[in-house]
Amino acid sequence: MRDYQGLVATHWEDFLQVLAQMMAIPSVKGAPVAGAPFGEKPRAALDLALSLGKAWGFKTGLVNEAVAYVEWQGQHTPATSKDYIGIVGHLDVVAAGTGWHFPPFALTQDQETLYGRGILDNKGPIMSCLYGLKLLKDQGYQPDKTVRILLGSDEESGMSDIPLYLAKEVPPTFGFTPDCKYPVVYGERGVVGVSLVTAFAPEELAKMGTIVGEQNPASVPDQLAVTLSDGQTLTATGVRSPSNAPELGKNAITLLAEKLATTALLAPRIRQYFQWVVTSFHEQHHGEGIDLMLADPDSGKLIVTPISLQKIAEDQLELRLSFRYPVTVSEDRVLSGLEKALFSGTQLTVTRRLPSVVKDKDGVEIQKLTQVYEQATGLSGRPVTTTGGTYARKMPNIIAFGPSFPGQKGIAHNHDEYMTVADLQKNLEIYIAAIEALTTA
Repeated sequence: MRDYQGLVATHWEDFLQVLAQMMAIPSVKGAPVAGAPFGEKPRAALDLALSLGKAWGFKTGLVNEAVAYVEWQGQHTPATSKDYIGIVGHLDVVAAGTGWHFPPFALTQDQETLYGRGILDNKGPIMSCLYGLKLLKDQGYQPDKTVRILLGSDEESGMSDIPLYLAKEVPPTFGFTPDCKYPVVYGERGVVGVSLVTAFAPEELAKMGTIVGEQNPASVPDQLAVTLSDGQTLTATGVRSPSNAPELGKNAITLLAEKLATTALLAPRIRQYFQWVVTSFHEQHHGEGIDLMLADPDSGKLIVTPISLQKIAEDQLELRLSFRYPVTVSEDRVLSGLEKALFSGTQLTVTRRLPSVVKDKDGVEIQKLTQVYEQATGLSGRPVTTTGGTYARKMPNIIAFGPSFPGQKGIAHNHDEYMTVADLQKNLEIYIAAIEALTTA
């Protein structure tokens, strides 16, 4: 067996230098321009990956200016064959936000921890796969099967890069995305986002200003404020966490609603509405407040997260929710249950839907990855499901594999995003072994 651990140790400093180049690019989605459908910075990240792949002696390509690939031809795969193993990650990142103690767009090591936007999600892991390809090549390994490292540029904003790739290229026969958790993730819960627009008389909302603060689908908001007509400003300070792990945070939406529900200046129906928000969703992460407690043995409990609360017109408030539901539950079951619990005068609209994805956990390739994980960690590799949403929902024949280890949660999308040195080294070790296992006939 190859000494993967020793290989990582020998080349660690060089890998960090390569990773630091990628981390320095603030690849947040921007305005589309010629040659860059998701902005100049995500395109710059793709260009760097292509440059590295070419310098290391691999075939490279850019598909619809949205997804870059670095390919290693398999010695037993005919040049005319379109079959390949795919490893699909992304180089775009969410905005840095505030509250950082380290430069967000740099690779910083403090003691035995690495910091920077994208170190976990997803530059650190996908660059580990790309660099792992180089290390195997340098060791003289010859893959039997062709392998492509696919590098996306719009994962964080809807995954519209993958349809652009598939418009020109066939999907892999099998592969993984290093953008979730270990061990192998064979199933991803269904996701449905909804907009709940509630109508009021204009005079009922006249005394309430616009709610200000950062609100986006990826996170539980942590700072919100609203100014009332008497000059009073109500603020709510929570704790940010990923929207698929709301229990790790404190949601400023429901905290602000608590204050608005008891503000005498507001009309009674407005106060009743905010009390409904509190009763239905404050610390009610699994549907308890709306009588929608759904679960199954493989994927656990339903999760509901308020992600946005806005005054969208002089007579309308909009509450947006994100649901992640068990793999054996239908979207219709979730929506029909929610409709029964709506505040009067509320219109429900679906804004996002990602059906559940389930693969055969006993498949040959999944068993190969399970063995790689168990040999590298000494831990159980029994395949699991996730509340997250990855490229596996958009790219056929893909499952999620890493980078977070059991018990690690709520790191991505936060300020001071981090990975320990030991964890990133272990990821690099696992991904080198995984590439070898999947490309050996």
